[in-house]
Amino acid sequence: MTYNTQREKLILPEYGRIIQEMVDLCLEIEDREERQQCAESIIAVMATMNPNVHQQPDYEHKLWDQLAILSGYRLEIDYPFEVVKAEDINARPKPLKYPMQRIRYRHYGHFTEEFMRKLKELPEGSEREELLSMMANYMKRSLYNWNRDAMDERKVAADVESYTEGIASVPENFHYASVANGHLPGSNASKKKRKR
Repeated sequence: MTYNTQREKLILPEYGRIIQEMVDLCLEIEDREERQQCAESIIAVMATMNPNVHQQPDYEHKLWDQLAILSGYRLEIDYPFEVVKAEDINARPKPLKYPMQRIRYRHYGHFTEEFMRKLKELPEGSEREELLSMMANYMKRSLYNWNRDAMDERKVAADVESYTEGIASVPENFHYASVANGHLPGSNASKKKRKR
């Protein structure tokens, strides 16, 4: 009796040993037409083994790519699609460019600084007051998420003044939203918690 651990390792284990053996037999067929028919039969079996593959875009192309991989790119047939090359599969992805920007207070993030610049440019009025209110509450929540022990409304007010260079400031009688459960009131997450 031979165990699977003693056998040759499968290239694509999701298809099992039977498909691998079918591909190996297909490689041994000398007649090109017969080999082509065998490959098409293998593709049909692969498609029935995994019915979810039909919902994916370009599923046929993926099956032919997988057949090429299973054969170790040695199967000489007329592929209906251009199969992915071995070099492309093993190629390392290009590193992504990360937008490195200096952030004054990292716990607030880059977008807070962008909004504070906008707040600085806005003329006095209801729009500026509304943006200031939203940003003060957002900054309080960010500070709470970053370090609950360091969360202080006076720090938020001081940071708003620092960001806007004293142009905008949180009023002394400003009522901050509660962040006791980690969510601002009115958010979907806080509503779900109340229902339970």
